[in-house]
Amino acid sequence: MFEGLAGRLQDAFKKLGGKGKLSEADIEEALREVRVALLEADVNYKVVRKFTEDVKVRAIGQEVFQSLTPAQQVIKIVNEEMISLMGSTSSKINMSTDGITVIALAGLQGSGKTTAAGKLARRFVHEGRSPLLVAADIYRPAAITQLQVLGTSINVPVFTMGTDVSPVNICKAAVEHASKNGNDPVIIDTAGRLHIDAQLMQEMRDIKRQINPTEILFVADAMTGQDAVNVAKEFNDTLDIDGVILTKLDGDARGGAALSIKAVTGKPIKLVGVGEKLDALEEFHPDRMASRILGMGDVLTLIEKAEAAIDEEKAKELEKKIVEQRGLTLDDFLDQLQQLKKMGSLEQLVEMIPGLSGAGNLQIDESKLKQTEAIIRSMTIQERQNSRIINGSRRMRISKGSGTTVQEVNMVLKQFDQMNKMVKQFADTGKKGKKFKRRFSFPFMN
Repeated sequence: MFEGLAGRLQDAFKKLGGKGKLSEADIEEALREVRVALLEADVNYKVVRKFTEDVKVRAIGQEVFQSLTPAQQVIKIVNEEMISLMGSTSSKINMSTDGITVIALAGLQGSGKTTAAGKLARRFVHEGRSPLLVAADIYRPAAITQLQVLGTSINVPVFTMGTDVSPVNICKAAVEHASKNGNDPVIIDTAGRLHIDAQLMQEMRDIKRQINPTEILFVADAMTGQDAVNVAKEFNDTLDIDGVILTKLDGDARGGAALSIKAVTGKPIKLVGVGEKLDALEEFHPDRMASRILGMGDVLTLIEKAEAAIDEEKAKELEKKIVEQRGLTLDDFLDQLQQLKKMGSLEQLVEMIPGLSGAGNLQIDESKLKQTEAIIRSMTIQERQNSRIINGSRRMRISKGSGTTVQEVNMVLKQFDQMNKMVKQFADTGKKGKKFKRRFSFPFMN
């Protein structure tokens, strides 16, 4: 995510860090590199110009020159201005206080509206709500079927009246159906086009006038950069949207849409799609995103992912084992791998770790996790409980069963032994009166 931009910005700031004092020329040179990096990232030209001007005004003032660490102060200013650019604070979806919440998703064909509708419905289910999905796209082949398949997978009902009824009448009937059946919120998957046209905009205006949705969210494909921003502006000018769902952010190497859309439309990014799975829809936090772009990690999101993925009962049992120095088993090791996989892709997780974010020389190999899992699953129950009995012939059998080499089996066992030694050190630290912390080691970095 934003790999090129993050690398360019971090390189610019490294040059500043090597200087004890900064001159105005130093700052201007760094900002020139920042300007080029943002433009190459497909950030709107007017947005880039205002951003760099705002940073310069602050950076050449007393705020930097009287600082003991001027380079860090410049980075702090860039961070704050970047947060401001993306909206300062996270914006939640507005929920109706006097009736059913109706959310209409708008956007061009191919932006990911239907998938976003399914992901959004899943979020509401996990919040304890009973959403209703509405198939109002009567033009795109298989759009209704796609929404029905998504609804079935998350156990959410889908309201449809086929393709012979107008989208406006479908939406009106859906709201009445939700009112009678206790569904809230109603999520409408509207039709898109390959490009903006008069029919599309009129249809959206009619839907807005007839059902008065609580929220109109524009769904934009982050990977289309400035095209997404320009289309968002046209939709906003016509419909006065309430916010943006930015899809495919995990595949966006540049970042132009994320950094421009709020400044151009005045409307916040509320949610972002960060993967293909239905749970890969997250709240957008400008401060966390700016921190990741500047290589400072995103610890809060990392903690939230860990809390959602970790099985508390298993974690307590594991901690008890560590404290009592009973030693961990390969089953414990496998449990850790399973919980790590639940947290998302390794590349995304590493981006959130301060000091590792933007580290281009760090090789992340997702296949190592699958390989380690296969090796452990090829062991007997006795071997997982007591790795010391795994001799040469057993290693040969395990390697054949897992489709790996004996050397790869040896590497997993070595990593497991290292983890157990580290765990013993932590337990010893706890016995000496220092606060015990739960830590894990994973085989995914080369």
